[in-house]
Amino acid sequence: MTGFSALTEKLQAIFQKLRGKGKLSEADVNAALREVRLALLEADVNYTVVKDFIEKVRARAVGQEVLQSLTPAQQVVKIVYEELTALMGTEHAGLVQPSAGPAVIMLVGLHGSGKTTTAAKLAQYLRRQGKQPLLVAADVHRPAAVEQLQILGKQIEVPVLAQPGGTAVGVAREALATAARLGHEAVVVDTAGRLHIDAQLMEELRAMRAVLKPTEVLLVVDAMTGQDAVNVAKGFHEGLGIDGIVLTKLDGDTRGGAALSVRAVTGCPIKFVGVGEKLDALEPFHPSRMASRILGMGDVLSLIEKAQAKIDVAQAKEMQRKLRQRDFTLEDFLEQLRQVRQLGSLEEIIGMLPGAGTVKELKNLRVDEKELTRIEAIICSMTPQERRYPQIINASRKRRISQGSGTTVQDVNRLLKQFAQTQKILRQLAETTAARRPGGPFGLPFWR
Repeated sequence: MTGFSALTEKLQAIFQKLRGKGKLSEADVNAALREVRLALLEADVNYTVVKDFIEKVRARAVGQEVLQSLTPAQQVVKIVYEELTALMGTEHAGLVQPSAGPAVIMLVGLHGSGKTTTAAKLAQYLRRQGKQPLLVAADVHRPAAVEQLQILGKQIEVPVLAQPGGTAVGVAREALATAARLGHEAVVVDTAGRLHIDAQLMEELRAMRAVLKPTEVLLVVDAMTGQDAVNVAKGFHEGLGIDGIVLTKLDGDTRGGAALSVRAVTGCPIKFVGVGEKLDALEPFHPSRMASRILGMGDVLSLIEKAQAKIDVAQAKEMQRKLRQRDFTLEDFLEQLRQVRQLGSLEEIIGMLPGAGTVKELKNLRVDEKELTRIEAIICSMTPQERRYPQIINASRKRRISQGSGTTVQDVNRLLKQFAQTQKILRQLAETTAARRPGGPFGLPFWR
C-alpha cells in the first residue's frame, strides 16, 4: 500500500534522529513532535485531528515512562503507534450480523467514488465468507452503472437484480422480496451518486433507507480526494446517518490523511479499504495493522491472511516435496511467480515486512512488474521439456524462445543464468539444512 509512503519516510527519519540521541529531554520530544505535526498536516490529515493527536502524544511522551526509560526513543515510537491505532478506531469493526433475515448493506457516496466496483468487491468478499449475496443495481439514474454491475456480477458469479425504468425505492422493495424468496444471506445495494451532496440525493437515499431498513449503511469515499473525503463523510453522516466507511484507492498516489481523519471527525469506523482494481482487492480495515504500516513496522498478519486465501495448500506441499528432492524446474519457478503475483505487487509485499523501510536496499527498491511479465512470457514460450531440462536450450532454441516471447536472446540468457543461480542456492540450503537436522528431511521454514 503506497498511500502512506511519504508519511512513513518522514516519520522514520524523525524517529531515527531520536534514536541517535540516547537519553531524551523534554525539548527533544517537543522538537520531534513539531516535525510529526508538520508531517501529518502535509499528509492532509485534518488540522483539528492533528492538534488533538499531538497533545495526547505529548502528554504521555514527556512523562516519566519516556524520560526515565532506558530506551526513550522506542517508548516514543510505542506511544505514537498506540495513539495512531486509537485515532483510527483501536479494534477492527466487522460487518454487522443480523439476528434474523439477510444482512442488507446499503452503499452510498458521491459519483466517481467507486461505489459500483466496491459493491462487487464486497459481494466477492461475502461469497468467500461462505455466504450467498445478491447484488442490487439501484442507481436508476445512470444506465451505465446498472450495466457495469451486471458485468461485474457475472465475473464473480453473483446474481444482480435490476429493474430498467424502475424507481430506486421500487428496486429496493423488489430486492428484499427476491432475497427472501431465493434465500440470499446478504444483499448489497448500489445506490445513485451525485457530483456533490444535494437535497434531492439525500431525499432519495432516506426513502430507500426507510424501505430497506438496512443492517448498515456504508459510505464509499475516494481516499485520493484527501481532506474532501472527510468533508463528504461528515455531510453524509449528518444528512443520512452512516454506520461505517469504505476507503477506495488507498493504493493510489494519495497522502493517506483521510484514513487518519475520517473516524475522528465522524465517529464512524472504517470497515474496508480498496487496495487495487481487481475484484478481490478489498481488505478489512485493522487500525493496529494500519498504524504499523504507517510507522514502517510492516504488516505480517495481513500478508499471512493474503497467502492463506490465495495460495493453494496442495500446491505448496508439492513444492515443498520438490525442494526437498532438489527437483525445482522452470515450470515450478513459473508457478511460484504466479502465486506471488496473486498477493499483489512485490513492492507492496516488501512493504508488509517488518523493518523493510529501514533497509536502504529494500526502501529504494523499485520492482519493474513488466520484467516479471517478460519472465513469464519467456518461460511460456519454452517447450515442457525445455522447462524441465533448461540445459538443453542451445542457441537456436534461444532464438525461437525470444521470438515467441517478444524478447531478446539476451533476456533469455539472463533468465537462464538467474535460474541456475537459484538452483545452486537451493542445493546449498538443502545440504546445510540436512547437516543441521540429523535424519530430518530438507524443508524451508517459509514453505510451512
